[in-house]
Amino acid sequence: MEASGDGSRVLVVEDEALVAMDLETSLLRAGFAVAGPAATVAAGTELAAAGPLRAAVLDINIAGELVFPVADALAGRGIPFLFVTGYGPEILPPRFRGRPLLRKPCSPRAVLAALEALLKR
Repeated sequence: MEASGDGSRVLVVEDEALVAMDLETSLLRAGFAVAGPAATVAAGTELAAAGPLRAAVLDINIAGELVFPVADALAGRGIPFLFVTGYGPEILPPRFRGRPLLRKPCSPRAVLAALEALLKR
């Protein structure tokens, strides 16, 4: 994908190291800065609550804990986010049912395309 980011920070919350590194590399190549990757819900919540963020990419299951506190912090700040997960949309609480969700496995290209669409809303 062509570089289209403007240096804006994108939070990545993902506990699988290889997936997180691949996503981080793809975001950097696309011109984004990366906050994280956070491998715990606590670290993700801390990053979501502080500093400038343009968007976020969240795995739902982070080391056995659901990522929804991070999503709540982002939503409270008006920061758009999308979920990338092995779960289906039925796992989402009603407050997040309208959020974009990509099913794993998905390519970094698919994540970048979904992120670009999210940022154009």
